[in-house]
Amino acid sequence: MKEKLSSDLRRITLKQLRAFTAVTQAGTKSGAARLLHVTPPAIHLQMRLLEEIAGIALFERTEDGMRPTPVGRGLLDVAARIETAFIEFGETLDSLRGADVGNADVGVVSTAKYFAPHALAAFAKLHPHVEMRLQVGNRGDMIASLEHHRLDFVIMGLPPPDLAAEKVVIADHPHIIIAPPDHPKVASKKIPLKALTKDTFLLRENTSGTRLLMQRLFDEAGLNPNLGMEIGSNETIKQAVMAGLGIALISAHTVHAELQDGRLRELDVAGLPVIRQWYLVKLRKKRLLPAAQALWDFIIGSSAKFLPSAVR
Repeated sequence: MKEKLSSDLRRITLKQLRAFTAVTQAGTKSGAARLLHVTPPAIHLQMRLLEEIAGIALFERTEDGMRPTPVGRGLLDVAARIETAFIEFGETLDSLRGADVGNADVGVVSTAKYFAPHALAAFAKLHPHVEMRLQVGNRGDMIASLEHHRLDFVIMGLPPPDLAAEKVVIADHPHIIIAPPDHPKVASKKIPLKALTKDTFLLRENTSGTRLLMQRLFDEAGLNPNLGMEIGSNETIKQAVMAGLGIALISAHTVHAELQDGRLRELDVAGLPVIRQWYLVKLRKKRLLPAAQALWDFIIGSSAKFLPSAVR
């Protein structure tokens, strides 16, 4: 029976695995068809054949769309490893021509998008034949992409402690509290954190490193901030603070322009800024081929020069 099952699984094709991965990403067969530039019936056929071979349901329907069952998640990991093997083989061929040819897949948490593209652009000038693919998302998205081998490495501010990864500090990462220009404490010096507990703090999503940092800051001070709405991007938080909906703890690198032109103000809070670090993170078992390795080394050596200077 075991031998027959193994024989059946060898019938699974790369086309079926890619269709399966696309359905997982899109949540629907029609969405998968758009991703792969094929027709929905083609996706339906591949999924039917795949489930016939597996002999068990690979998806379940939820309010959020089609989601893989536990067996489906296992197959998704297999598909990711197969795709990684193809990519690494292709890059091995490219490596025979050196670091000036090849691909590099880089992830950037949304907070880092204010400086990381400048570093990548500088690298591109030195290595014009390296194809760089950039993925920007929240911390949770980047961690998932690393785990599924979709990225060579990520620029992020808070590496997950339970991820078997290589982590290199590339620069300091200050966090400050911002307020609208008419906030009553804008001119105050060394404001105690306790004095801000009646202000409404706008929040990033639960998986955000900035959100985790804010929680830790108030927990260590033994304070309970007045929490306002949860907002999924730094850009929207900045606009909400400008509009007077509250104040926010945020990366200083994301508000450089707004502080310079006076649309936002940094509150002079005792003990701030909180200095964290920017990290370059890759899976420990990930072998970087020459193009990606060259970019990794370039960012480690040069990223600090692309960071905006502090403005109070």
